[in-house]
Amino acid sequence: MKDSNQNGEKLYTTLGGEGFFEITIDRSVFYGYAKHVTEEKDAIDFINSIKKKHSDARHNVYAYVLKDTNTTRYSDDGEPAGTAGMPVLDVIRKTGFTDAVIVVTRYFGGILLGKGGLVRAYTAAAKGAAEDAEITTFTQYTEFEMRCTYADHEKIRYECQFFDVIEDGIDYSDTVLLKLAIKSPEFERFDTRISEITAGKIRAVKIGERFDKT
Repeated sequence: MKDSNQNGEKLYTTLGGEGFFEITIDRSVFYGYAKHVTEEKDAIDFINSIKKKHSDARHNVYAYVLKDTNTTRYSDDGEPAGTAGMPVLDVIRKTGFTDAVIVVTRYFGGILLGKGGLVRAYTAAAKGAAEDAEITTFTQYTEFEMRCTYADHEKIRYECQFFDVIEDGIDYSDTVLLKLAIKSPEFERFDTRISEITAGKIRAVKIGERFDKT
């Protein structure tokens, strides 16, 4: 989920891609699938694709959480209430990531697992799939541009090393256009520093924001 650390940096934790995990408990086979998604349509499409793949399975349990629309959904898909969908959802919540969907398919092995056994099994399959998808934290960066002379260009690039500025690109013409990014809490301080060393001639023009892998 999006949060902040002690340095005031905005963080965003989600899945790095897709994951899979398989576990067998008392002859019941559980397949866990996890994926990063940002739209509800993508989550539903993923769920339906797993249901189609395992159309002969007894249960296709799922849960997903979307940050921007504050959407949370889960389904026990025929398992006793609270033993399947909610444990899968709890993996997402307790691990602290968002914009993700997890589907756990169960092939019944003929032995009843009981409520506690089901909770443990669905939790294990969901957690394994999420870990395989690589739970990843991203940090918010502010994207900006600075137009300067060739002489000031060298001054700015020198200062960049002290602020961990990312250089996204440079356009050369009669002046130099620097396309840069910096951790958002550092943006104002860097802008002020550049203004100081260029006698107020150069200020940053904010372009947007993005999240980069920490």
